[in-house]
Amino acid sequence: MTEHKPTDSQNPMVAPSRAIRPHGTTESRKIAAMAARVALENNGKDVVVIDVCGQSAEFDLFVLATGQSRRQLHAISEQIDDALEKGMGEKRDGIEGYDESRWIVLDYGSVVVHLFDEETREFYDLESLWADGTAIPLSELGIEQTD
Repeated sequence: MTEHKPTDSQNPMVAPSRAIRPHGTTESRKIAAMAARVALENNGKDVVVIDVCGQSAEFDLFVLATGQSRRQLHAISEQIDDALEKGMGEKRDGIEGYDESRWIVLDYGSVVVHLFDEETREFYDLESLWADGTAIPLSELGIEQTD
């Protein structure tokens, strides 16, 4: 008897499926792009978008950004909320860490935004923890960075 191994197109963790991602990841990419753009506009550093579809049935994308101060992290989180709600009709499902302001997590369902101070980002190193994810170049999301 031959063992049947699913191809990537059959693997629901890799390919969008009706059960896990009934509408694909197009909307998630738009949300992540807006969040990344707002973080950059508010002087967020090291902005990264990671596709975690292959590792998570719950989340599609992570957006990571570093801020220099509590005030800046608050401003970035508030501006992301404002832009997503007013510009796309997306309301945040949850928020964690706002009071402590070392790691603020904004949950938009399929997209999770992580805003860190430098020390906390380095300590938790989500890029390594989610190393099997795929970093999406910001240019693919229509974002041109200027330094």
